[in-house]
Amino acid sequence: MGGENAVRLKQPRRIGRSIMALAAGFVVNVFLSLATDFALSALGILPSIGHEAMNDTQSLLAAAYRTLYGVISSYVVARLAPYAPMGHALTGAAIGMVLATAGAVATWNQGLGPHWYALSLVVTALPAAWVGGKLGARDWEITRNA
Repeated sequence: MGGENAVRLKQPRRIGRSIMALAAGFVVNVFLSLATDFALSALGILPSIGHEAMNDTQSLLAAAYRTLYGVISSYVVARLAPYAPMGHALTGAAIGMVLATAGAVATWNQGLGPHWYALSLVVTALPAAWVGGKLGARDWEITRNA
């Protein structure tokens, strides 16, 4: 029990920094996703946002870059975390899964694209966060011990 308290005194939890790390990851993910959506729409690769449904190929492209952005945003969360970088990255993924599930439910019958696309965003959230979190935790540890 004494060792536990010593660790806590050594590494106090900083809830504000934890929230900021999660918020930063969310902003990175949303910014990259929307910027890519708009750019690919302007180039005619994706349909105009909100006007046409995506086909399977377009949905696969969107799922791929959104998964990559999940890795990047989880890396950001892990690097900015005040402690437990992997835990923070996976917490961000859990929040992302809830949001992706809500999005899938809300848009299921909207005809915006194939149903597998919405489900893929839910399914890939944790693996993407694990990769980004691992990379971020590695770099977090390196800078912490430097």
